[in-house]
Parts: sequence; C-alpha cells; structure tokens
Amino acid sequence: MNTFAGKVVLVTGGSSGIGRAAAIKFGERGARVMVAARREKEGKETVEMTKKAGGEALFVQTDVRIASQVENMVQQTIKKYGRLDIAFNNAGVGSIMARLIRTTEEMFDEVVDTNFKGVWLSMKYEIPVMLEQGGGVIINNASIAGVSTAERLSVYSGSKHAVVAISKAAATEYGRDNIRVVAVCPGWIKTAMTEELRARKDADAIQGNIPLKRWGEPEEVAEMVIWLASGAASFVTGGAFVISGGMNV
Repeated sequence: MNTFAGKVVLVTGGSSGIGRAAAIKFGERGARVMVAARREKEGKETVEMTKKAGGEALFVQTDVRIASQVENMVQQTIKKYGRLDIAFNNAGVGSIMARLIRTTEEMFDEVVDTNFKGVWLSMKYEIPVMLEQGGGVIINNASIAGVSTAERLSVYSGSKHAVVAISKAAATEYGRDNIRVVAVCPGWIKTAMTEELRARKDADAIQGNIPLKRWGEPEEVAEMVIWLASGAASFVTGGAFVISGGMNV
C-alpha cells in the first residue's frame, strides 16, 4: 500500500510515542520521512524502524524551541528530498500538574516554548516551502486539553488551546494557497509521557473515566494523522480532531 509514494513527510518529536508511530506508518505507505527530535539515539532508532517498514528516512537533531534549528530542519529536508509535502508537528512536553499560582516562570516557559512556540516556529519555516511548491498538509499535535481542560492543567491546557487556535488561523490564511492545516487532540495515550501516570495507584480510576475503558495506543493516533494527510481528507482543514476513547463526549 503505497498511499504516500513519492511524498516527503517531516515528523517532529519523532524519537518516541506518537511521532515514532506516525513516522513508521508513513514509511509503510512509501513515504520519504525526515525524523526530527532532540534525542539523537532514539531518533535514529525511529529512522531504522521506518526503513524496515518500507520507507526512506533520515534523522535531523532539532530542538523546536530554537528558530535556527527549526530553520535548519526544514532546509535539511529540502536539501535531501527536494520538497515538503506533509508536516506532522508533534514535538511537545507533558503536563506539569500544578495550580496556576503554583506554576513557576521556568515551568511556564518549558511548556509554552515547546508546545506552542515550537509549532509556530515549525509552521513559520514549513509554509514558505509549501507556498513555493503549490501546496501541502500540516498536522499539529495538540491534546484533548486543547478543547477542554481540568484542574491543575492551566498552563498545559493553555499551550494546547493555542495550538488548536493557531492551526485554525493558519488554515484560514493559507487555504487559498492549497495548504491544509489541522490539529489532532489525543486523550490518554500509552506513551513515555504518561508512563508515570499509568503507574500510579489510581491509574485504574483514570482508565475508568474513559468510556472505552482503556488507554489509547500511539498507532491509533498515527492512523488519524495518516488519514488527515491523505487525499481522502482533501476537503478537510481547520478542524481539531479528538481521539480520546470518548473522554470529550
């Protein structure tokens, strides 16, 4: 199944979890994948997994909080593959569970700079390439906390609401240029970010609040990303797509 044969895909935060799952699934469908992440060892492991799945892949070490590194990430993609068809801006950090007045400036900067600034910077350098080549698809990873919120999630939820908002704004600005922009909003997914939470004594209670009564798998989110990036979703832009096992109902 070569749905993305000849397509070039950039995945940030590709060293583990949802980013890794997406890179591999794009590879299975014939894409050429640029894997970007801060962690070199894990990022290169994703590259090898993507190649084994049938795709072509390369790693570029990138901290999405730093403009020069994001610019280099996009430049390296163009240098290697000549174009950029799809970007999955997935890099992010997990929730810092703290009431608003207990949140330090350092905590705020870590969450907002990675989750929101990182998406903004990525689009800032991805969109000019897509404008020049006549179109593209951008999928930004937000969170169910980007369409709802909960206690002790003020900063994290704010950063993810911002990702949803900037995705909608970019979709409005660049739709006429044949660039689709959407956000995905995962709920509780089995990733390294939720490992500590899943090990807590009240983990069963957390799972019990999910209507489907289980945690999601990274591959399930990746499948939604694959669909949104495909021609099957050619009239889809500007939305925030929740994949949460029913938590948002």
